[in-house]
Amino acid sequence: NTKIVKNGSFFNNGDILPTMGYNEGYELSDKNTRKKYDLPEKDRMPELTEGVTDLHMGNYIFNGQSDFINVETVISTSGNQTAIAPGSLINKWEENGRNYFHYKVDTPSLNFYSFMSADFKIKKRKWNGIDIEIYYDEKHPENVDMMLDAVERSLTYFTEHFGPYFHKQCRIIEFPRYASFAQAFPGTMPYSEAIGFVIDLEDETENNVVDAVIAHEMAHQYWAHQVIGAYMQGSTMLSEGFSEYSSLMTLKNITENPMKMREFLKYNHDRYLRGRSGERLKELPLYQVENQGYIHYGKGSVILYALQDYIGEDKVNTAMKGFLEEYRYKGPPYPSSHDFLRHLEPQVPDSLNYLIKDWFKEITLYDNRLKEATYKTLDNGKYEITMEIESSKIKSDSLGNETKVPINDWIDIGFFMDSDEEKLYQQQRLKFDKETSSITVQLDSLPVKAAIDPRHILIDRVFNDNIKSISQED
Repeated sequence: NTKIVKNGSFFNNGDILPTMGYNEGYELSDKNTRKKYDLPEKDRMPELTEGVTDLHMGNYIFNGQSDFINVETVISTSGNQTAIAPGSLINKWEENGRNYFHYKVDTPSLNFYSFMSADFKIKKRKWNGIDIEIYYDEKHPENVDMMLDAVERSLTYFTEHFGPYFHKQCRIIEFPRYASFAQAFPGTMPYSEAIGFVIDLEDETENNVVDAVIAHEMAHQYWAHQVIGAYMQGSTMLSEGFSEYSSLMTLKNITENPMKMREFLKYNHDRYLRGRSGERLKELPLYQVENQGYIHYGKGSVILYALQDYIGEDKVNTAMKGFLEEYRYKGPPYPSSHDFLRHLEPQVPDSLNYLIKDWFKEITLYDNRLKEATYKTLDNGKYEITMEIESSKIKSDSLGNETKVPINDWIDIGFFMDSDEEKLYQQQRLKFDKETSSITVQLDSLPVKAAIDPRHILIDRVFNDNIKSISQED
């Protein structure tokens, strides 16, 4: 048990405090064990429903056991340590050789909070009246300034696009590497030393894990902590999917070369494809996700990122902000993915309406392939590039059975001026309405490579065949 340790204790309210009501989390979940005891099959999550039903009366984390609450904590620890609980520090004192701390949350919060204690060094920064605080082991100071920057960048983007941050502090708290994760509680984000404090970030452009993780956990201060979905399918899209998208958008705004985003997208793209290949029960469309990480993290972030590329960052963020403003810190009835789509649909132009159905309501994959790319030099000094392309759209059912369907989609083509694919040149978005296409483009300069979906925006089953070197026409 690593909850209480000599230096770096970390436990949450569920570990020590009682809960009220019936907790389905304690039910037998293994399919074979339930069968052994003649129990019916257990659904991962209740079915997504429209309107307001009994299922909307509880959120997906607590299912009726708790709504938003006020939390006040008095906690003591050893005389050489600092104890942390959610909220603002009201008072601290020493008594009988121990340190005492009194905390109180600044706004009603989810019944989900943590307690930590260690011998911390603390580095602080003020941003628009909010205290940014990093609590860290004195032996691990290397990335602390970078973490302060990452929190500030997240606050800047999120407050501009989604609305106010309602706590008076943002705390990142190091805990020992007996686990490798970060987590978001109200205003307080425990962060494993293994994935942030002792990782080598000498080349920030190549390894941006600190920015990515901090932006994701900061985004949870909005997506989950300000608005939480009902206890039904689709709700983790509204928390994990939205937070991972918010993280990607934060990275996009600090990435000098837009092609670097392809690497961040590839991580989540591969996460989705690997996950669906190992699905044991059934894959569901994004808006019906049943707490399946490969869907809400992987697919959800890629879909939302692609959507902002197609309809505009402002349109996606307007829909998310409107959804947040309607339900922020409200108790039951809690919203569902239907309620978000109600905000999103007016932002999508008629020409791209198919994206709502394809990307959110169905399981849609692409199989784009560049078969050949050739060039010839024209008399006017320009270069004529001819691309032979195969484009397919595939629909999958929940068991993985796939069917090709007619394609009538907007997809990018583009050219690279270098073999490392960092200099994208002359990208165009074209309508593909048949499986095989021959496309001819005249360019002022001769590229090295040609590509369909050069930035890997779409969920393609195989990306390796999207790009080819350009050869001279015979």
